[in-house]
Amino acid sequence: MKGLRIGNLAIAVPVFQGGMGVGISLSGLAAAVANEGGVGVISSAGLGLLYRKLSENYLEASILGLKEEIRKARKKTIGVIGVNVMVAMTNFADMIRTSISEKVDIIIAGAGLPLDLPSFLKKGSVTKLIPIVSSARAAKIICEKWKTNYDYLPDAVIVEGPKAGGHLGFKEEQINDGNYSLEKLVPEIADELKLFEDKFNTKIPLIAAGGIYTGKDIHEIMELGAAGVQMATRFVTTDECDASPAFKQTYIDAEEKDIEIIKSPVGMPGRAIISSFIDKVRAGKKQLRKCPFKCIKTCDISKSPYCIIIALINAFKGNFENGYAFAGSNAFRATKISSVKEIFQSLRKEYKESKNL
Repeated sequence: MKGLRIGNLAIAVPVFQGGMGVGISLSGLAAAVANEGGVGVISSAGLGLLYRKLSENYLEASILGLKEEIRKARKKTIGVIGVNVMVAMTNFADMIRTSISEKVDIIIAGAGLPLDLPSFLKKGSVTKLIPIVSSARAAKIICEKWKTNYDYLPDAVIVEGPKAGGHLGFKEEQINDGNYSLEKLVPEIADELKLFEDKFNTKIPLIAAGGIYTGKDIHEIMELGAAGVQMATRFVTTDECDASPAFKQTYIDAEEKDIEIIKSPVGMPGRAIISSFIDKVRAGKKQLRKCPFKCIKTCDISKSPYCIIIALINAFKGNFENGYAFAGSNAFRATKISSVKEIFQSLRKEYKESKNL
């Protein structure tokens, strides 16, 4: 696999590990991926719950927890480390400022358009900025806004297709519509980015995500114009993944029919592995009476049947009576726990075999 450059960052293997919250991708997984030449990514979602021992204040604990995770990762690797921050989070600004002050290599921002992201950079900041988009139109809007308002263009762009796990940037009826497939989106967005590359004499690599599981998938999507890929689901069933053994086992036990689109309290469709908790919610047996953390801007307490952050924390711990696991469309393909090194070896082998066909 050909390496990738993002500004002054040399990425030996063009594989980003997706940011998975709550608690699924922290310093352990991120450092392991970075040590294999990819981009390891820490999810900033819900750190205030994972680090309650540092502060009872959710917002303060989130900042302290993110600093802790970045520093832990730095002790384990000299590779490239990123932080995933959702625009929809109420503490978006805190997480961005903390990432930049800790000199993290890359910030990846999705779940909304991060139109003001460059405004957080200070003189001497080294952090690269990568937005997540789900259309060529969104890529164009971000490039235009950033260039006009901040004289800055994205250091790379991630396009996340409808086969991804977790929250999806598509309407429910678009998820299975071929017009919104990753294979269609990649050439469209690559063409859009090329207009800005040519006009401003710069490079904006396109990273493809959502349903990428094998080296063959990587080869095929790069043939369509992607410079690299983001993979999340494939790294869940690894020794180094920060989730509980029970969470990982849920992926191994899942069949294709168990992975469904659900309605999230944050107002977006999401892809998850069905659990007894989801069954109870669908039956109307769960009821939320108060919002404990106000963590997501779009979560409406009057309409939400449960607190998503608590459901995801429970899943992280392996409690599926009171939670569920987000997962990509290929999660059912996991059959065993492997090391991150073994995953990279497998990806290289599969890529080479596909290239030689």
